[in-house]
Amino acid sequence: MLTIYHAVGTRSLRVIWTCEELKIPYQVETIPFTAEYRASQEWRKMNPVGKVPVLKDDDFIMFESGAMVQYILDRHGNGQLQPKPGTPEHGLYLQWCWFAESTFARPIGEIVNHRRVFEEHQQSDAAINEMKDRASLCVKALDEAIEGREFLVGNEFTAADIMMGYSMFIFDKYVSSDHHNHAHDYWNRLQQREACKVAFTL
Repeated sequence: MLTIYHAVGTRSLRVIWTCEELKIPYQVETIPFTAEYRASQEWRKMNPVGKVPVLKDDDFIMFESGAMVQYILDRHGNGQLQPKPGTPEHGLYLQWCWFAESTFARPIGEIVNHRRVFEEHQQSDAAINEMKDRASLCVKALDEAIEGREFLVGNEFTAADIMMGYSMFIFDKYVSSDHHNHAHDYWNRLQQREACKVAFTL
């Protein structure tokens, strides 16, 4: 049985969404998203840097949401939600998975961290605006790539869309995709999926 250690609004949404799309059994353990709990010895044994989520598969424990998604696909997906490895389509799939987290989500995360660490009077508008500009450039790239397409890879829904969906969620929370019509419509389409709805209600 897969156990997903979850906190509302965090990247555990990606893992839950993946399980829902695959219709595989899992259970959710909701943890307190407080600095004190995430710094506790108990939680640091699960995730050494105190972040969320953590995935437990019997005795195997891992962190990093993107890695969890890929692990679940490879172990439990039976070829679903990803193109055949070694194909150009799989290369494109990997590109968007990694882009969603390493390039796109990073500047938004910096905004969150900046606001968490500094009091309002200490926050730098210049730093926040720079991160917003970087994130907006990523949405522009997505907007151009998704034009005329339903999903990112060959018009077939894949886990790359799950990865990107979470990044769009945090982008819209702190910036806005309203001026990027194709990307905005794409994120709206993703939110209509039943698996997405379940993930975002937990």
